Amino acid sequence: MKNFTRTSSSTVQTIVSTAVIAAMYVAVTFVLQPLSFGAIQVRMSEMFNYLVLFNKKYVWGVTLGVFLANFMSPTWALDVPIGTIATLLVLFFVLWITKFTKDLRVKFIITAVVFAFSMFTVAGELFIAFKMPFWFGWLTIGIGELLSMSIGGMIMYAINSKLDLTRI
Repeated sequence: MKNFTRTSSSTVQTIVSTAVIAAMYVAVTFVLQPLSFGAIQVRMSEMFNYLVLFNKKYVWGVTLGVFLANFMSPTWALDVPIGTIATLLVLFFVLWITKFTKDLRVKFIITAVVFAFSMFTVAGELFIAFKMPFWFGWLTIGIGELLSMSIGGMIMYAINSKLDLTRI
């Protein structure tokens, strides 16, 4: 009975942390909605991507948050499936590539650059939906992503110095 209680408790804790992370992602995206979508975007909720550096189970909360938040997108029919799958794949890639370094600051830099580079998916969506020039879109959205990840990285780094994000 003791193992069942421990397993049940950890399952509930995982479900709750996944829901909380998803809700935070959606809330930040909603509050900053004018900045979160379009050819020039600085989606501050992307800072939650850094959570996977502290615990790989956070992949699911961030991915669920992206899935739900992308329903607010003007290109939601493309953004929901493509953005969600792209986020999931990039988060797994970040987990893999950052395992080669122990320095948290280097992990943050790698994560920011990888996510900025991955914005070709959003540029592709905007090209398909609005015929926006792909290369221009990739450049502007990539710069916006790098900006949001840089600002968000400083916020998440500071939060981690006060709270141990590996235990939340």
